[in-house]
Amino acid sequence: MTRLAVTEYAPDVASPPGETLLDLLDERGLSQSDLAERTARPLKTINEIINGKAAITPQTAVQLERVLGVPARFWLNREARYREHAARLEGNRSLDDQDGWLAELPIAEMLRLEWIERAATRREQVAVCLAFFGVNTVAAWRTVYAQRQASFRRSAAFAVNEGAVAAWLRQGEREAARLRCAPYDRTRFRALLDRLRALTIEREPPTFVPRLQDECAKAGVAVVFVPAPHGTGASGAARWLRSDRALIQLSLRYRTNDHLWFTFFHEAGHILLHNKRSGYLDGDGSEGAEEEAANRFAADVLIPPAAARRLTALAKSEAAVKTFAHEVGVAPGIVVGRMQHDGLLPYGSRLNRLKVSYTWWVVSGP
Repeated sequence: MTRLAVTEYAPDVASPPGETLLDLLDERGLSQSDLAERTARPLKTINEIINGKAAITPQTAVQLERVLGVPARFWLNREARYREHAARLEGNRSLDDQDGWLAELPIAEMLRLEWIERAATRREQVAVCLAFFGVNTVAAWRTVYAQRQASFRRSAAFAVNEGAVAAWLRQGEREAARLRCAPYDRTRFRALLDRLRALTIEREPPTFVPRLQDECAKAGVAVVFVPAPHGTGASGAARWLRSDRALIQLSLRYRTNDHLWFTFFHEAGHILLHNKRSGYLDGDGSEGAEEEAANRFAADVLIPPAAARRLTALAKSEAAVKTFAHEVGVAPGIVVGRMQHDGLLPYGSRLNRLKVSYTWWVVSGP
């Protein structure tokens, strides 16, 4: 269920503390001139404070406390709230001509996935989305996310909706920020991958996902599962959040175990094999030397080359596939997927029943 935003009453006009000061003077039967004399401040300064043109400084607040008996902290807090509210109003007014940007984002899905909250007005929805992306203006969003996406490598045939990709990548960052990771250790991460093959045998995401995340975090790699909005076209992504922390993001686009685990090890290949300056956005049509290297890496980790040479001898036998999978230490569906990729089995094979279809329980939040 989409959560509705609960907003506080926010008037469109900021009330300066001078209004409170003027009311207090009227109540005490004092004029602005009287206050100027008692505080030894110019009348012009008192008038500017009352009209909100001059700020109440700590020195002025102490003087008002002595003259009127109202604590200095009251005046300073009142001044701070006024300046904050005035700045917020000015910032909000600058959003009025930026609501066209919302059409570039998958707002309906972001709401459904509870990445953002529904706002009462389009102006407020722009503000909510800017906060989601961690930027102050739409112009800043274009700069930050255009640069970020430019750093990702993908096939020219891999057509995507840039706004949807930006939202998906940003949610991946937010999810990763909640994971505690050790500094990246390349040797530990590489050694870990051979052990992680055993997780392919687990049939339920609530069982293997926490273990996968925990083990990878110990090696400095955050692994997040983030549903991809329409138009993203990505099955996974790999990138560096900083020099000592990598991120593998999986989209849940494919729901069978052969696709999911191949994608994970493919992204792990990017982390291990390629430089830290580029990110990799992978999906249908992804190609190139680095993609081929990541594909080969994933295939070899899941089924080592020495064992893979025996795939042709399995003779499409379900029993033989299960025995081979047990010997290699992976799920039978992984073997079926590899045989289909290598042309040893048709994609419509009856052995597809050996693949596990996951029911994802993952619900993303802010």
